Parts: sequence; structure tokens; C-alpha cells
Amino acid sequence: MAHDIATTTRPSTAAVPAGPAGGAPTALVTGASRGLGLALARALASDGWRLIITARDAAGLAEAARQTGATALAGDVADPVHRDRLAKAAHELGGLDLLVNNASTLGAVPLPPLAAYPLDALTDALATNVVAPLALIQATLRGLRERGGAVINISSDAAIGAYEGWGGYGLTKAALDHLSHVLAVEEPGIAVWWVDPGEMRTRMLADALGEEEASHAADPATVAPFLADLVKRRPGSGRVTR
Repeated sequence: MAHDIATTTRPSTAAVPAGPAGGAPTALVTGASRGLGLALARALASDGWRLIITARDAAGLAEAARQTGATALAGDVADPVHRDRLAKAAHELGGLDLLVNNASTLGAVPLPPLAAYPLDALTDALATNVVAPLALIQATLRGLRERGGAVINISSDAAIGAYEGWGGYGLTKAALDHLSHVLAVEEPGIAVWWVDPGEMRTRMLADALGEEEASHAADPATVAPFLADLVKRRPGSGRVTR
């Protein structure tokens, strides 16, 4: 696959992050109980990162914490009280070097046309896919600034392509892309990447397309090293396509 990076006009000037006093850097990964979030948490842990992980599935998150040695805080990123807990945990560890906004919701299923899209489902999708990432960025930005950190916002090709049935989900990811682009301009001291990881064999894709079609997509474990390498290489801020 092609690995393309469309950089902003102001690439990051920050150095590769390091933890306090040269110790392990710290990352917060949302949606880390399965799929790409779990695979990335494993990859970062193997690279020596100290992790805070979150997801709604408490049992799955506990297993992920067992595998990675992470601090696990189960909950919904759309819940402001839960976001406050995550921000507090990050602050207690000295601030973040990396925030990965991976948690996402598909919205209404089966995928409806926009003409019939239930607006309450769209409101919920916007809360999870757009408002929650921005809120976590706001809550952890001081540490990210101080440590010259980075933000990864997981996007989709649905953010830039017109696919029947994907309008609701796609517009949330388009909003996340724009949010990311503006953040990159406003915060040149941190790196901001909005990443389209391509189709992956996840529960979300199976819910959208069916088990059979989803089974042919890439294993998230093959995508996670690309993201881990992105953090190591630290190119200028921009939209990244795997």
C-alpha cells in the first residue's frame, strides 16, 4: 500500500518526545480493548511506552491492560466525567507525550441514506467521534505542549469520499479531519496527524458490511506498526494515508 503524508504549511518543530527525566514516554489510547486500539497499545508497549488505555468494554480492557501493563480506565469517551478521569490520570503521570483518539462509533446501523438518517444517532456519533477527541485534546494539551508531544486522530477514507450509506459516519470523520488540520496550524509545537488506516478486520467494519466482507480486510495488527513508526519518524503534521 502507498504511505502518503499530506503535510500542513507549518510542520511540527517539536523534537521526538521523551518521558520525564529521560524515562518512558506516556500515551493515552482510546478504544483500546480491541481492533486497532488494542494492536497499537501492544505495539507501543513493546517500544517501551507507558500507557493509559480506555474503552467501554471493561472486561476486554482489563485483558488489554494485562497484556500491555497499561493503566486501564473503562468508560465512554463521550462522558465528560470519564474524560476528566482520563485527564487526571495523564496529569498524575506528568502529562502526555502522545494522545491517540481511536475510539469511534459507526452511528446508525444498518447504514442509512442521509435522507433517512436518524438525527439522534447522528448527534451521538458527533459526540463520540468529534466532541470527545477535541475535549481530550483540550484536557491534555498543556502536557502535550510542555513535552512536545503528538496527537493521532483516527480518520477514514469516508471523510473525503462519497460512499452511499456512509454519510453520517463520514461527516463526523470529515469534521475530525478539519479539527485536526486547524489544531496543527494553531499548535505548531506539537505534531498532529489525522490518519486513514484503511479497511481493517474489525467489529465496526463487520457491523457495516457484514462478517464475510470484513473478513477480507487487513488485520489491525498489521496496521499498528505503521502508526508506531509514524510516531518514531515524526513527520510534519498532516493527513496520513496508509
